[in-house]
Amino acid sequence: MPVPETPLLTVDCLIRLDGDPYRVVLIERRNPPHGLALPGGFVDRGERVENAARREAREETGLQVELLCLLGVYSDPARDPRGHTVSCVYVADARGKPVAADDAVAIAIADPRSHGELAFDHATILGDYLRWLTSGDVAPLRY
Repeated sequence: MPVPETPLLTVDCLIRLDGDPYRVVLIERRNPPHGLALPGGFVDRGERVENAARREAREETGLQVELLCLLGVYSDPARDPRGHTVSCVYVADARGKPVAADDAVAIAIADPRSHGELAFDHATILGDYLRWLTSGDVAPLRY
């Protein structure tokens, strides 16, 4: 049986710093596509997506995160200019001072209500997060 060709699986972590829902950790990406983004990356073979989210957050920010919920799954084939990826996005809390490492060249702490331009579809994700804050609703289905 041939192996199916499928999108690559990724995770992103919307990290709320020190319990403040309006202080979100962003990274400046070291590799293309450049720009500000949520910490995240590819899921390793044999790895649970929850563990990948925690690992990527730690690798890129040095923070140990507590995952609160799955905000949504983002699968628009155009979301990543490198090719089709599907990302499981988690809301997480962390305490401490983030430090850029691995694929991150710098850290930014942003207010999700006024964050500027972001890589990928991360502006959409922050919009979904703001709706979740006020309503408790996870990301809407998009067709």
